Amino acid sequence: MATVTAQASTAVFRPYASKSRFLTGSSGKLNRVISFKPTSPSSLSSFKVEAKKGEWLPGLASPGYLNGSLPGDNGFDPLGLAEDPENLKWFIQAELVNSRWAMLGVTGMLLPEVLSSIGIINVPKWYDAGKSEYFASSSTLFVIEFILFHYVEIRRWQDIKNPGSVNQDPIFKSYSLPPNECGYPGGIFNPLNFAPTEEAKEKELANGRLAMLAFLGFVVQHNVTGKGPFDNLLQHISDPWHNTIIQTIRGY
Repeated sequence: MATVTAQASTAVFRPYASKSRFLTGSSGKLNRVISFKPTSPSSLSSFKVEAKKGEWLPGLASPGYLNGSLPGDNGFDPLGLAEDPENLKWFIQAELVNSRWAMLGVTGMLLPEVLSSIGIINVPKWYDAGKSEYFASSSTLFVIEFILFHYVEIRRWQDIKNPGSVNQDPIFKSYSLPPNECGYPGGIFNPLNFAPTEEAKEKELANGRLAMLAFLGFVVQHNVTGKGPFDNLLQHISDPWHNTIIQTIRGY
């Protein structure tokens, strides 16, 4: 619940300083402190708003099983899906993996569109990539991808059920992963040797959640306008007063 403390005189205030943190990934509290400088030097004023971690909506109590100890935990579970500890364990890993795929997907959708639009490369836009000719038919590629992903997901499920049980490479026996935390295997998956600190985990999830929303926005935007996000941005910049979401909705 947000806590507000205020001390003020009857004088008129004007803003003096503002400090804020938003999506910094810190594991502590999310604070916002605003101070006001009074017109009279003899008076003192301050205004402080403090939102505690683990409460996604001020005034709404978090579920008991979400106590703020998990990275990215803001107490958001209106349907009670994570009430079962076993389900929660799976959802944690599922969100982490989907966040990483979303960040890769959004990058893979946006960069080729930008580079093609400015003439650096010449590749199909992401929404036309399926129309291109590849070394095999689309149905064959689908079967290959299904088998490969099925194999990877089974091993990931085994690692969640019994952490460390699949660290040994089944084919290349000389390769194995260090016994790290589930979801953060390290080794070849962490070539820059970043430490999985609480702050890093918070930031990764914050960016992953944003990427999942961005991916959904890209798809919906293309279904409505027939264009990608960069082309829509260029169209808006060319005539910002007429190329807006309002005119787009009116056109449909």
